[in-house]
Amino acid sequence: MAEGSVDVVADMDDVVERILTTYDTITVVGASADPDKPAHGVPALMRRHGWRIIPVNPRGGEMFGETVYRVLAEINQPVGLVDVFRPSAQTPEIARQAVAVGATALWLQFGIVSAEAREIAEAAGLLYVENRCLAIERRRLGLTAPAPVCRSAGA
Repeated sequence: MAEGSVDVVADMDDVVERILTTYDTITVVGASADPDKPAHGVPALMRRHGWRIIPVNPRGGEMFGETVYRVLAEINQPVGLVDVFRPSAQTPEIARQAVAVGATALWLQFGIVSAEAREIAEAAGLLYVENRCLAIERRRLGLTAPAPVCRSAGA
């Protein structure tokens, strides 16, 4: 690595570990009731390892034993970590919504990348991860959910 350059991968690894060891609740935008989709399987796995999942999907209903909120703004409790299973083109608006509800971390799942979402999140001081899978990173680091300090998800 050239002198003065930043190791983005190492920096992202630090942020990944910080998020997974800090937040006991994951708000999942784009959560799916379809067990064949990653937007269901990943949150289900994280729940099995101790994280509370708050699903967000326009269809509403119930998932993972929790009320499904139609949008982030409907959530009636503090939001810490927002995990996104939506196309990259939708993530800047989701980042704006996350900032508006007071989230402190934004995670775009594997295959989802957005320079604009990153700018929005980082300008507001949110921890930011993109193009990484929560479940893969949890396994890689050998983690379970941190003990809840409070049920508010976070920081």
